[in-house]
Amino acid sequence: MTTLAEPPLNTTTQLTSPPDLIITVYGTPAPQGSKRHVGNGVMLEMSKRLKPWRQDVKEAALIAMELPSATIGAVQLHRPLLDGPLAASIVFTIREQPAGKPTWWPGGVRWSKSLRWRPASTPDLSKLLRSTEDALTGVAWKDDARVVEYTRLAKYYVGHDADDVIPHTTGAVIRIWKLTEVTR
Repeated sequence: MTTLAEPPLNTTTQLTSPPDLIITVYGTPAPQGSKRHVGNGVMLEMSKRLKPWRQDVKEAALIAMELPSATIGAVQLHRPLLDGPLAASIVFTIREQPAGKPTWWPGGVRWSKSLRWRPASTPDLSKLLRSTEDALTGVAWKDDARVVEYTRLAKYYVGHDADDVIPHTTGAVIRIWKLTEVTR
C-alpha cells in the first residue's frame, strides 16, 4: 500500500484574472498535418496555406507583444516571451457557413438555410492547433510545451454569434494566461 506524505497538487485551474496576452489574427487558418516525402529524407507540408497562416499568426503576435510607447530610436520594444506553465484559449473563425445541408445532418431534424451550426468538417481542429502553436513559439511563448491547459479550443463559421468569433472575416482569437500558483 502506498501512502502520500502530502496531499496531491490542486489540478483545477481557476482563471478569474484577465489574460496576460490577447492575440487577434486575421487570415485563413490552415492545418499542419500531412507531409509529402520528396526524397533524401526531406518532407514537405502538403498545405500551401500553412506558411501564410503561420506568418499571419507571427505578425499578430508581434503586435500583441509590443510594449506601448516603448521604443529605442526606431526600434519597437517587446515584452519578454511568456514562460512557465501557461493556459490558453484559441477560437478559430473559418470560412463562411455552406449554403447547403451538411452530410452529417441528423435524420428527422428539420433543416433550414437560416440555421447556424458548427463546422464538423475539415480542417481538423487539432491540426489547426498544431500550426498555430508552432507559429507562436519564439514569438509569444518560449515553447508550445509550456501550454499545460486549454480552457477553450473551438472552431466556428464566420458570423456565428459566440465569444471570440471574428464577425466578418476568418482568423483566430488567442488568449494566454500565466499560471503561477502552485498549491498543495
